[in-house]
Amino acid sequence: MTGMDYTVLLAYIVGVFAIGGFFGSKVKSSKDMFAAGGQSPWWVSGLSGFMTMFSAGTFVVWGGIAYKYGIVAISINMCYGVAGLLVGFFVAGRWRTMGVKTPAQYIQLRFGKKAINFYTWTMLVYRMVGVAVALYSLAVLLTALMPLSEGNFMRDSDTGNLSLNWAIVLFGAFMVFYTMAGGLWSVLMADVLQFIVLNLAVIFVVPLCFMDMGGVSGFVESVPNSFFSPTNNEFTWFFLAGWCAIHFFMVGAEWAFVQRFICVPTPRDSQKAAWMFGILYVISPWLWMLPPMLYKGMNADANPEEAYILACQTVLPEGMLGMVLAAMVSATASMVSAQLNVFAGVLTSDFYCRIFKPDAVERQLVNVGRIMTILLGAALVTIAILIPYLGGAEKVILSITSLIVGPLLAPSIWGLFSKKINTSAVWFTGGICFTLGALYRFGFSQNGWFTGIEGFDSVIQFCQANNRNIEVFLGVLLPVLILTYFELTVTTKSRGYENVAAKIKEEIIVKVPVVSELPALVVACCVGFFGLIMTILAIVNPDQWKIISIFAGVLYLIMIVSWHSYFSRKKALAKLELAGSDI
Repeated sequence: MTGMDYTVLLAYIVGVFAIGGFFGSKVKSSKDMFAAGGQSPWWVSGLSGFMTMFSAGTFVVWGGIAYKYGIVAISINMCYGVAGLLVGFFVAGRWRTMGVKTPAQYIQLRFGKKAINFYTWTMLVYRMVGVAVALYSLAVLLTALMPLSEGNFMRDSDTGNLSLNWAIVLFGAFMVFYTMAGGLWSVLMADVLQFIVLNLAVIFVVPLCFMDMGGVSGFVESVPNSFFSPTNNEFTWFFLAGWCAIHFFMVGAEWAFVQRFICVPTPRDSQKAAWMFGILYVISPWLWMLPPMLYKGMNADANPEEAYILACQTVLPEGMLGMVLAAMVSATASMVSAQLNVFAGVLTSDFYCRIFKPDAVERQLVNVGRIMTILLGAALVTIAILIPYLGGAEKVILSITSLIVGPLLAPSIWGLFSKKINTSAVWFTGGICFTLGALYRFGFSQNGWFTGIEGFDSVIQFCQANNRNIEVFLGVLLPVLILTYFELTVTTKSRGYENVAAKIKEEIIVKVPVVSELPALVVACCVGFFGLIMTILAIVNPDQWKIISIFAGVLYLIMIVSWHSYFSRKKALAKLELAGSDI
């Protein structure tokens, strides 16, 4: 990395710190801290939900699949979009209608105190480990590109680069700070900034890669014919259908996404946020999976996991590699901050307030929320540092994620609509599916519990040959079958459903939808800031000043539109306030 790369990366970090500090001054209540006061514009929530799916692991894992298999990676990622569109039609509006501050509050109303304990600790463990792996992946990418001078206390003596542990601590602390300071507002606005940075970086890489390899015809001629097939033997149409279903449960009921549906003013805004998420994920994989696919035609013998960063290194001008790293930091920061905020909200509102101090005032809840964010961040950094010493345990956790999402989250979505689904349905669905999933993953895998036992060899071979199909059955079909059984056999209305109905009536009475105008101002300032950086890069890169100047111009155009939107919205609100005072 050059000095200009470091400058761009540092500029991004300073910008995100500024966002955290700015919105920190706006946080006056726990609803501000964990639900953005219910004032987030739908487009901000939609972009934030989109970014919540990203991490450094996205570039490593899906970039590797794109490098090896081509369009298959696009097909898999488009499943997120299909799931998001379905959530917009059927689920998102229901979450906002209830008026809950956190997803955990809904679980308590619908399924009771024991269920909230089960959901909280199960989701906390599996999401925190997954986020720690993402932070670790980011640190691995950063350390490979950041050499330090001898004698620097953060230098790894073996590689001469930034130490892995120091990278985890520094960037982990950075993510914790802006989440702690500004609450959900800072998370939402940083996500918008990260969306801009990520797509800007990828938009740069794609045309430069095409130019380097002789255009579209050169790309088509240099990759295998199978590169353009939407499926293959491992990732079949059945797998893609199951992947859509799994992510319907995730986007519709996973707490970080639900927060995006409850922080907007109206149920219609929740639907728009989910639809924006879906549309972006249907379209964007065609853009941001292209760099590793194109690099396959440039170098067929590269390490698939490094294909994305290698493509960037090959074609980007001075300073732009820092922009790509900023995008990767952005993606991971979005994932980390989303989980920190949602679980800090749960621990504050649904544990501290309910168990230890029910009469706590709002300022106390805000302070406790920030303390919870710091504690969760410290645990996250610790897990990330320990990952190299866990002997691959993180791979085991990630491999069973597909077996956890459906059984854990399907009852939540079903309970939004059904009067019959009760707490017993949660326990049966989780108990049966988790038990069978554990037996399958640890018992019938290669070198599993039953390996070498007479009579089990043929079963193990069958499981290995149908691995993806079995995961879809255990993670999607089995939970749905169990919940269908309860729907058909239970004859009484669940008391939890009546609790939710009462909460909805209460929300209808007190609801006053107001959309904040501040996001447009923040977008205008941040985009203008990055436009200035691009202008500087155009000056220091005379050979490629034209293409850089074009993108700088686009950024300035977005800045002008956002600035106009801010002042138009501010003027409209002033007129409403004046009309109200006259009455």
